[in-house]
Amino acid sequence: MNTFEKAAHFALTAHEGQIRKANPIPFILHPMEVAQIVSTMTHSQEVMAAAVLHDVVEDTSVTLEEVRETFGDRVAWLVEKETENKRHNLPAADTWQIRKEESLLDLKNCDDKDVQILWMADKLSNLRSFFRSRLRDGDRMWELFNQKDPEKQKWYYSKILELCDQLQDTTAYREYKILLKAIFSTDAINLQYQTGAFHFEV
Repeated sequence: MNTFEKAAHFALTAHEGQIRKANPIPFILHPMEVAQIVSTMTHSQEVMAAAVLHDVVEDTSVTLEEVRETFGDRVAWLVEKETENKRHNLPAADTWQIRKEESLLDLKNCDDKDVQILWMADKLSNLRSFFRSRLRDGDRMWELFNQKDPEKQKWYYSKILELCDQLQDTTAYREYKILLKAIFSTDAINLQYQTGAFHFEV
């Protein structure tokens, strides 16, 4: 069993029973999709392992030390770079802004391309989910999230695109840019939601 396969088994156990917020599907499908997107930008076993593990510390009882002991320092460090300080003693909606500002600052101050790859893959997976939800539910979809203001969501995802500047030649970056425009373009989404048709200029 290679490093990625070991990490996939670990993540499957850690996320057992969890469901995604916007789409009621098993949570594990998100980190697996993230790993697949990562594989289009690098074949590093460590980065793909970190991709499938990226939510285990933030969203399960797994600790960073457990990740380090099982997968080594590099994988643990990459997972840490994708882990927010959730401030579990406070309502998630109240801490959304500060959590995002902290994580964006951390991304800005890190010039490691693998970190950008992880961020791009994770958030592209989210944007794919957003896009499907907007087609199905229109603006009602934002009610499912801690941050219900689409303008703030647009700010956050736009900043990530800006900061992942080392990835501009990748298909993941281009897809991210397209989905970002599609999701947060009111006219385009209204057209899709009402008629099922979709066209916009990239």
